[in-house]
Amino acid sequence: MLRYAEIGGFDVRLSTQSRFDNKIIKKKHVICNCGGKLKKKSCDTLGTSGVRRKRNSRSIGCQERIVFESVYGTPNYKVFQFDELHNHPLEKRSNLKKVRQMSYSENKFIVRASTSKIGPTMAHKLRASLRGGYEFVKPKVVYYKNLRRDINKVIGYKYAQIIVNTMNDRRAHYPNYSFEFSCQDDVLDCMFWADEMEKAYYAEFGDVISFDATFRTNKYRMVFVPFTVINHHKKSVIVGSGSLSNESIESYSWLLKAFLKSHGKEPTLVLTDKDAAIKQAIENISDDLFSNKDFRKRFSKLVWDINMKPDVFEVKWGSLMKEFNLEDTRWFKDMFTIRDSWIPGYFKDIPMCGLMKTTSRSESMNSFFNTYSESGNLLLNFMINYDIAIQKQRNTQRELDKASKKASYKMQTPREIELQASKVYTDGWEVYIVQHNNTKSKFKNEFKVQIKAEEKEINCSCEHFKRMSVLRRHAFTITMRCGVKEIPERYILKRWRKDVISRNYRFSSLQSDSGDGENEFESDYISPGLKNKTDGEVVCKLLGVTIPIPKEINIHVPEVQSNKGFGIKKRIPSAGEVAYENSKKEHKMCSGCGKRVPHNLRTCPKRVGAAKSAKDS
Repeated sequence: MLRYAEIGGFDVRLSTQSRFDNKIIKKKHVICNCGGKLKKKSCDTLGTSGVRRKRNSRSIGCQERIVFESVYGTPNYKVFQFDELHNHPLEKRSNLKKVRQMSYSENKFIVRASTSKIGPTMAHKLRASLRGGYEFVKPKVVYYKNLRRDINKVIGYKYAQIIVNTMNDRRAHYPNYSFEFSCQDDVLDCMFWADEMEKAYYAEFGDVISFDATFRTNKYRMVFVPFTVINHHKKSVIVGSGSLSNESIESYSWLLKAFLKSHGKEPTLVLTDKDAAIKQAIENISDDLFSNKDFRKRFSKLVWDINMKPDVFEVKWGSLMKEFNLEDTRWFKDMFTIRDSWIPGYFKDIPMCGLMKTTSRSESMNSFFNTYSESGNLLLNFMINYDIAIQKQRNTQRELDKASKKASYKMQTPREIELQASKVYTDGWEVYIVQHNNTKSKFKNEFKVQIKAEEKEINCSCEHFKRMSVLRRHAFTITMRCGVKEIPERYILKRWRKDVISRNYRFSSLQSDSGDGENEFESDYISPGLKNKTDGEVVCKLLGVTIPIPKEINIHVPEVQSNKGFGIKKRIPSAGEVAYENSKKEHKMCSGCGKRVPHNLRTCPKRVGAAKSAKDS
């Protein structure tokens, strides 16, 4: 019947039916979609309750129908009645509702477009552009918009349970995959995960890490915390990620314990931002102070000089505070108390301490993830977008490895040390062999370089190798003058070499759970194969979830949190909106005219008019 209706040019729908006493269907009516008539309903046109949205109706009394009747004693049915006459023009096949339904490839396109923050309306435009015009895109844009509603109808409140089950499935089947989670009263509270590649990155580059919370990545306002390191290309990479329902000390303690449990060793240095209250404290300091260029220049130079010894820093800090009358300023006093936690000079003896000085790497990584996610995402959508972002990051890593391995460099000098550096180091580092003269500065930096040519041992007072694991140019200059033509192997650390990551790791990536190919993305022929599947199975395949939708729910999604990093979404209302809101309020009594009106005694028209008349007379 459906095929007949599609060829004929009309839609059909199920109508009345009758049953036997044993509940088996006796007769079933299938009618034209324009069949039936609207029931007349009385309504109060002056009332405001029960107002319905206006919409078109296709019920115009078409008599076309087919009636099926059960064959007694068998599971078969026969045609009992067939009326083929219509009282309306037939439609083109492209305008039929059945043809305009969403196919699997259309749904998959919307899901994949959402990973690049392309909404349903823009996805519909993009689909039309790829297909060659809107006439080749059968579903309406409203169908695109309704996809999220349809998915939520199937999955409902099971998102947290699906996330946990999916991550547990990865832990069971992916090599060296770590996943930890914590619940409070059956509500998802904390998560941490790291795959094999992220653990390999941490093993080689985890000497200095940075982590900073980012917000507005999901509907429930759970805080996303990526852990960032710098690789041998001097690019930021992720070595693990967490998600917290709140920013309490207990939550962060749990997250850090899960991080150490996964990686097995502590980093030498950790950078993170101070509490958000610091920003409010800074705002309370005089604006004139931070607009003072001399103070800002001297303060910045004092804080960021990594070669300055702690005792020298304390003396200069005290003189600066005294000069600008800041000795009693609370914020400066508090920051001086914890100076050993943020002044570079206090931890300059820690290896690789010069690799990162601020959380700017984490902030950049947060911005990177925000290009793939948005605040309205559900947890499952967020994890899909996270996987896409990680794939993008690792694809960039593979391209850099390939370019660094196959590239040939034009030597700037005939020295063997430059040729050796080009073969060993990645593009992230450059070796300069120049003569340095600073004629503008009044001060000269003097560094003492000690070298033992036979043992190939180099010591420099700048301690740059300790902070960055790379020798500086003045060390190279003395080395070459002493007849050493190549960089000693002891000073070429593995973390900066081209081959630091094993080939098995370099060309691996986080594989998609769905395994869908490009032909499935564009083909509609897979849709018939999904007809025998339940809605839950289709949604799981659509979202790339390899596990079935759970029937028993033990973990629930958290309530929408109000973490301090989210801020408050408010805009300045227009004058019209303010006037409208004020008009709904009950006005105060005017003592001039004795009425409840939007004016007072001073602006009362009656009083103002009387005063004006008295003045004129």
